[in-house]
Amino acid sequence: MTAAPEIAGPHSDAAAERLLGEASDTPSGLRLRRLGFGAAAVPYLAAWDEQRATHAAVVDGSEPSSVLLLEHPPTYTAGRRTRPADRPFDGTPVIDVDRGGQITWHGPGQLVGYPIVTLPEPVDVVAHVRRLEGLLIDVCRELGVESYRVEGRSGVWVAADDPLLGTRPERKIAAIGVRVSRGVTMHGFAINCDCDLSWFDNIVPCGIEDAGVTSLTAELGRTVAVLDVLPLVEQRLAGGLHEGWEK
Repeated sequence: MTAAPEIAGPHSDAAAERLLGEASDTPSGLRLRRLGFGAAAVPYLAAWDEQRATHAAVVDGSEPSSVLLLEHPPTYTAGRRTRPADRPFDGTPVIDVDRGGQITWHGPGQLVGYPIVTLPEPVDVVAHVRRLEGLLIDVCRELGVESYRVEGRSGVWVAADDPLLGTRPERKIAAIGVRVSRGVTMHGFAINCDCDLSWFDNIVPCGIEDAGVTSLTAELGRTVAVLDVLPLVEQRLAGGLHEGWEK
């Protein structure tokens, strides 16, 4: 684990400049945008600025519902329900954000998706979260990892080891935290592909003390990179997950 970057100011200096990346429109009208991966990973504050700009454009109808797909440099972010005791034990800077949920980490080896989509009326935030969980469960299954939902906890989980086979607790493989404003969503999901899991040792991930964190690579015993997972996520976004989202 290397040092997290210093955080300066509530927004990036690139606030006035839109992130372009690669964009493709699906037959349903949902736009998929690849903003940056690997050496071109997008700093969190720049991506947050782009979320805000995209959200405003979707609200006013100048852009279609979109999903931003990217990787971040190492960054801790804290949702509205984060407790002081869950923050980094060594005082590492944290970006406080306006999504639900608690504290998490983003960084290399993790695929992040920010659906900025118009929800149908009446707005059902829980149904939106469940759609995202279902997508990620399907992706995990295709790659060979069985995962599921946990009652009362958002995200996607892998079962605890059988006592005769191991000692690992129930563990989260993908996190979800969202916000809805004016009927349009922000923030989204992060699935751990081949990230350095030691970053999570410095916080209480999602404020949950009795569970662990894992990745596709850790579960399968082989490297599963972000760019291996990206097309599987895009296929599901293009192939029907958008049902229930307005265009």
